[in-house]
Amino acid sequence: MAQCVQSVQEFIQDSFVPMVAVLCSEDADKVTRKNNLNFAELLRPFCRLTSEGHIRDPNNQVQVVKNLRICVNNVVTSPNTASAALSPTQCRLLNEVVLSCQPQESAVTNMITAGDYDLNFSATTPWFETYRENFLQSMPASDHEFLNHYLACLLVVSSTETVPVEQFLKLSQEQHRIQHSGEYTSPKWFIPNTLKYYVLLHDMSEGDEQRADMMYEDMKQRYGSQGCYLLKINTRTFSAEDDDQIPDPWSQYLHKNNLHNQDMLDEVAPTVNSAAVANNIRAPEVDCHYSAEKDGASNTLESHPLQLDTPSSSGSLHTLSAVSTDLKKGARDPESLAGGAGSHGACLTLNDHDHIRQFIQEFTFRGLLPHIEKNIRQLNDQLVSRKGLSRSLFTATKKWFGGGKVPEKGISEPRSTCGPLYPPEAPELQIRKMADLCFLVQHYELAYSCYHTAKKDFLSDQAMLYAAGALEMAAVSAFLQAGAPRPYPAHYMDTAIQTYRDVCKNMVLAERCALLSAEILKSQGKYSEAATLLIKMTSEDSDLRSALLLEQAAHCFINMRNPMVRKFAFHMILAGHRFSKAGQRRHALRCYCQAMQVYKERGWSLAEDHINFTIGRQSFTLRQPENAVTAFRQILTNDSRQTAAQQGAFLREYLYVYKSVIGGNEVSLPQLPLPCIHSSATRIYFGHERRLAEGEKQAATHVSLDQEYDQGMAAMWYHLEEQLVAAANRGTIPVNFQPTQCCLNSQTDNLHHPLAVMEEPIIVEVTFRNPLKVSLALSNLSLLWRFTADGVSPSKEKTTEELVITNEENLTLEMTQKDDVVTTEVILEFHMGPEEIKMARLRLLPHRTGQLNIVGVVYNLAAASSGEMASSTEGQQTLDLMVVRGRQDLKIRGPRLNQTKEDKMLVRHGPDQRLDPIITPPMPLMEVFFLQFPTALLCGEIRKAYVEFCNVSSVALCDLRVVSTHPEFFTFGSQATTPHTPLSPTSAENISAYKTLVTHPQPGSTAFEMLVSAEDFSQPSGVMEIPINCSTLQPGESTQLPLWLRGPDLEGVHEINFLFYYESTDKGNKISHRVLRHTVFICASRSLSVQATACRSSVPPHHSLDDKGSGGTLVFIDVENINTSETGVREFHIVQVSSSSQHWRLQKCINPAKDKDCKLISRERAKLCFRATRCKPYQGTSDAVEKYTFADLNLGNERIISSSTPCGDFFFRGCRTSESQRVDVASSRTASSIKSQSFVPTEDRASDITNIVKKCNELDLNIIIIWKAYVVDDNKQLILEGQLHVALETIGKEASSVTPREEAQEMMLLKFKSELPPPVTPPSAELSQLIKTNLHYPETYTHLFVQDSLCMVPVTLTLSNCSLAQVDVIIDLRHKSTSPESLEVHSSFTWVGQTQYKLQLKPQEVLCLTLRACFLQAGVYNLNTPRVFAKPAERGGMCETSQQTASPALIVINNA
Repeated sequence: MAQCVQSVQEFIQDSFVPMVAVLCSEDADKVTRKNNLNFAELLRPFCRLTSEGHIRDPNNQVQVVKNLRICVNNVVTSPNTASAALSPTQCRLLNEVVLSCQPQESAVTNMITAGDYDLNFSATTPWFETYRENFLQSMPASDHEFLNHYLACLLVVSSTETVPVEQFLKLSQEQHRIQHSGEYTSPKWFIPNTLKYYVLLHDMSEGDEQRADMMYEDMKQRYGSQGCYLLKINTRTFSAEDDDQIPDPWSQYLHKNNLHNQDMLDEVAPTVNSAAVANNIRAPEVDCHYSAEKDGASNTLESHPLQLDTPSSSGSLHTLSAVSTDLKKGARDPESLAGGAGSHGACLTLNDHDHIRQFIQEFTFRGLLPHIEKNIRQLNDQLVSRKGLSRSLFTATKKWFGGGKVPEKGISEPRSTCGPLYPPEAPELQIRKMADLCFLVQHYELAYSCYHTAKKDFLSDQAMLYAAGALEMAAVSAFLQAGAPRPYPAHYMDTAIQTYRDVCKNMVLAERCALLSAEILKSQGKYSEAATLLIKMTSEDSDLRSALLLEQAAHCFINMRNPMVRKFAFHMILAGHRFSKAGQRRHALRCYCQAMQVYKERGWSLAEDHINFTIGRQSFTLRQPENAVTAFRQILTNDSRQTAAQQGAFLREYLYVYKSVIGGNEVSLPQLPLPCIHSSATRIYFGHERRLAEGEKQAATHVSLDQEYDQGMAAMWYHLEEQLVAAANRGTIPVNFQPTQCCLNSQTDNLHHPLAVMEEPIIVEVTFRNPLKVSLALSNLSLLWRFTADGVSPSKEKTTEELVITNEENLTLEMTQKDDVVTTEVILEFHMGPEEIKMARLRLLPHRTGQLNIVGVVYNLAAASSGEMASSTEGQQTLDLMVVRGRQDLKIRGPRLNQTKEDKMLVRHGPDQRLDPIITPPMPLMEVFFLQFPTALLCGEIRKAYVEFCNVSSVALCDLRVVSTHPEFFTFGSQATTPHTPLSPTSAENISAYKTLVTHPQPGSTAFEMLVSAEDFSQPSGVMEIPINCSTLQPGESTQLPLWLRGPDLEGVHEINFLFYYESTDKGNKISHRVLRHTVFICASRSLSVQATACRSSVPPHHSLDDKGSGGTLVFIDVENINTSETGVREFHIVQVSSSSQHWRLQKCINPAKDKDCKLISRERAKLCFRATRCKPYQGTSDAVEKYTFADLNLGNERIISSSTPCGDFFFRGCRTSESQRVDVASSRTASSIKSQSFVPTEDRASDITNIVKKCNELDLNIIIIWKAYVVDDNKQLILEGQLHVALETIGKEASSVTPREEAQEMMLLKFKSELPPPVTPPSAELSQLIKTNLHYPETYTHLFVQDSLCMVPVTLTLSNCSLAQVDVIIDLRHKSTSPESLEVHSSFTWVGQTQYKLQLKPQEVLCLTLRACFLQAGVYNLNTPRVFAKPAERGGMCETSQQTASPALIVINNA
């Protein structure tokens, strides 16, 4: 139980006090009425004695009486018979008492921590103490006990009476008639000889004091000095000035008198629903919203307190009718019941207060206590004389108990309900009367003995009501005995309660017994037993009593040594439910709120829903709509486990409450809880949505809200934009460069304010989630925004320039002004299904420059109508009323900061500015369309398409550029080499994309050559400037350009990204440029596979061609048709082979086949052989190293000019791409030529052995294979054309047009010890190619061996140094060949003359040695027997390496 102001001893003593009746004459009553009080009310604040009293018990022992209080009441007669229950009026007034006692805001609260619960609840329950006190005082008097019977009667007569003695006589006779006539059952009197105490009341303001003193002297002679008293009052004349100086001790006592003045109550009590009063339901509450009907599910007695209202319940708030429950003021105003308004005791001074206090003390000590003491002695004497010594009170033996003893704990059902009725003079009642007298004067030991004796008598007679009363008081007396000689007999109380409740059916007495026992158990720390006792006393006959007792049981659970938190909460819920049924809504709300502390966020979702729902309803009926809205929000925002029907009921309740809260308040829209908004998932798109394709036109994909954000793709676009910005700013990126972000989300960089453009829409995608299982209907959905115009400081107040828009219903003029600033799109209907996640795209169109802040969304919320409701007109009207307008703010938290130490230790978040764009002046807006753009190509296929650029804005654009992730995929051509082809795509059918010349090939003809600069085709940065006329596109203007495409070299699906760049002609804007994205997917199919190898020709160089040259090179080209038949390609034709190099060129085709045009069907292969020679040197040009020689060898009747667009473009772009894959991009940008660095001889490179080896074998020859493919498609033959590139870099090393797929690397073992790097040694295969050898001799030589047996033939050995360094050469002619080829011919010849040479050749030097071979007979001989060893001259310690020998050199010796 909760803490109480009184101790348990004080509580029990004040519960049972001597009762004193008052009879006043009319004049005396008038005297007291001057103070707005009757005589009993006048005495009430002074009825507690401040000094101790004394009595003597029958053994003549002095008994001290401490802190005694008496109860003084007016005599109110009632002819009705006493009942076992409180009257309806008493029940109603108890309800009023509890209702009027509410917790104060400054009341003491308990903070308790139990486990992980932190609870805050009221430490005291003054409403319970008030109820308990008034309940005990309002108990009807009963015949089985005498504690609330009147012991004395005060006869009060005014001193203004002519003959006061006659008035005293009349009053005495009236008292005697009331007590002994038998007409009245109430009031009841303790003993027949009631003490009469005569009081002469003197009004000091009117009467004669001397006369009053004389009368008092006469009274003392007549009634004795101990039986009368002169009370002087009203010594103060009433004045308004000093009204507040005298305290008013009566106000806190007056309402208690209401419960006893039933005659007054019956006059002023209004008509109350008898059914409600009988059950204490719906006691009048002025601030109730609806009346005491019991149709709601929560109000039915059969419903469980935790049962939620069903949606069909007629008790929902919006269906309840507001029934007025106004009562008369007198029914609730205690002052009116006390006799009118105004202050109390206005004519009394503090001395008068002392006079009254002295009168009470004089009456008690000289009249009441001696009277009680005398009666105790008389009763004791009567009992002793009647029973005899053997049955004396103090010497009782076992005979007293008579026959069998009835057990005290389990009383069996008697023959009648309460057993026999004793006459007033019965000795059993005399013992009970003596016990009650002893109890009232605090002689608890004697009282206990008497109660115990009486209890045995009653039990033996089966007088159960009397026995229960004796058991009850015996237990209380045992507890109150000083020094506690015996333990508290709790089983006495349990037996008494059971008897009262079950046998006697008297819940009033059972409740009193339970209240006393629970308080005693609480004082002993037995909270569990007290809680059990209180819970047992709950029943359906009184909701108020059950609610109060359940609340006290909850406090017992929380006050245990180990607090039982969940039991506390559960019983608080039960108490709140019963408070609600009793009409105590404020107390019900308080109980539910205290229990919510335990259930909140603990996973008890259904319990939380019930509590929140009840709190919402109670708050609403108590005119606390804000609390009601908050409670209903909790039900709707949590992840509910309720059924769909229940959630629908919750939603309708919420909408009704919400509607009543906002009412006509349109100043500010409150926040709505539904649907949930994922603020962090909000996406913002700046600009127009992508226009769909028009006819054959395919629009650029750009960016849209339908695309998923990809971090890797964003980085790729950022890199491309960096390239464009650097190209536009002369190779440097500005410091303030920020990448263009058209679509912002949670993963983008939102630290800076985004830039939006005036007159271009801003689309905000808001993600809504419906957490309920019922549909939601949103309407009139739009964005809330705040706009600050440029040039307006926030501190200045502006009316039209700086607007804060909330999209509420306002004047039409204001709406027009808002549309002038920003046009807001409204979505009229937005339906959300159960548990659906749905995105809404809301648009704003700014018309001015400035700062825009998107605050949130505003919308109308309603529960989606079901079929049944929609069919009902009345239901539809109800739904129309259930539409509420509100808002939700978009609050986006930025990314968590993790830079500094403080950031890491604390949780800090950076800004997120995606909802705060800056509106900038108009900018150009370009749209790009593609015509005849393919989706599938053969590898290397050349296709011509068209691109259209449209300026759809009001600002001219310029500086049009494009960059791509696959620059080798497309080209716009160069103006110098672009062929004149039709610009319109309709006239371009069946026209080759190449620039061609009709040429008839001739046998042995050499290639056509052309010298081209690389700068004509490509730009160093890879960014292409788009060649539009005048480099400017005016507003509304459009232009078309041809675009050549080349299929990727690798088969498969390729994602190719374009980024177009353009600027405004008006410089100085915050947005320096704009970009447009386009992504295409190309499916590449296999076409041809080309492998090429080169080897040195054994033919000696001609001195006329190149003195330094080392002769020609043979190029072998293998072509295979690897195309699959699914693509419909019938055959491929190799129409031309071209070369491009700075140093080499194809000279002529030496293929032995006569058929020049090479045809290949599927899986066929062909081999072509060409001779390549070095290019001629160019004189006098400083940039000769940047020139490329293109050589064309056509195999058909048409010659394709490979140095023009598109062939040359794709060659240079393909070379640049392959180079960038091998070399770092930054370093490759420093030189415009591709391989020019390799041929710059420097001292450093000459000394490097690795470079020496590489240079001697480098070829640097690029082969371009141009083909045509014949395709049959829908019975129509198409001709496709394309080109493949092969880069020959090294002699003897095969190159291919198809890049081999990289295989996964094998897993390497982890090495913990670093190994020494191997010595750098060039491979022997490359060192063996330092020197090229050639033998010059006559193929046939005729000699007459008859004349001369030795045939001497001169042979010239030509040595060519292929490297860029000096080489030491050793020639050994003594070598004998052992190869199989040389063994097949005669080997009987020998070299004569010098047979070993040691020479030194300068870089690229050619040296000729004249040798002589000696033959002994005719035959065929292989002259290729000299061994040549070489090594770089500067490598002294290196051994010479044997050089590669040419093919066998055969000579035929004929005998003449």
